[in-house]
Amino acid sequence: MSWKDDVYTVLERDPAPKSFKEALLFSPGLHAILLHRISHRLYLKGQYLLARAINYFARILTGADIHPGAKIGKGFFIDHATGVVIGETAEIGDNVCIFQGVTLGGVSTEKGKRHPTIGNNVVIGANATILGNIKIGDNVKIGAGSVVVKDVPPNSTVVGVPGKVVKKDGMTKLDLRHDLLPDPVVDAFMNISNSIAELEHRVAELEKLVKKEK
Repeated sequence: MSWKDDVYTVLERDPAPKSFKEALLFSPGLHAILLHRISHRLYLKGQYLLARAINYFARILTGADIHPGAKIGKGFFIDHATGVVIGETAEIGDNVCIFQGVTLGGVSTEKGKRHPTIGNNVVIGANATILGNIKIGDNVKIGAGSVVVKDVPPNSTVVGVPGKVVKKDGMTKLDLRHDLLPDPVVDAFMNISNSIAELEHRVAELEKLVKKEK
């Protein structure tokens, strides 16, 4: 995979850059990815200090902290980079899109696998947090601000704190429309509102019957 592929990924996913040069020069998410790919190669060769030095520079430059040990597939896109944290043992599949403030973190100080594994064609909304050695299946959409601490099956939509699966019909293509995600809180209030309306209707009917009997 060439570094140019990462630039073309930005052009495909982000309507803001108007040219290849603009995407290359002024996309902090792209810079974070390109620098990570360099640091990851060094990390695999055992050059840990140099890998961490590049990681440190990338964090200052872009605001994203991606550990050199993290495994990231092709077609990875970060829309903005500020506040993104990806831990050492995190694994990310192909064609994954994440937004600012996303954390792929650990919940243990033990060595070994302790960060999430993300499948292919996954979209993770702004400020979402995914913690622990859990698996996020292919074609999953995670809503902004969600906190996910359990495995998520493929073709699902997750929202809330803690994250709950609210849809299982999946995505036929990479979908960035977070405004179309279901809101379980709103749905709950709608159900309550509908129940109240039904009760009011029944009370009104009973009042009519009582008046007739009088």
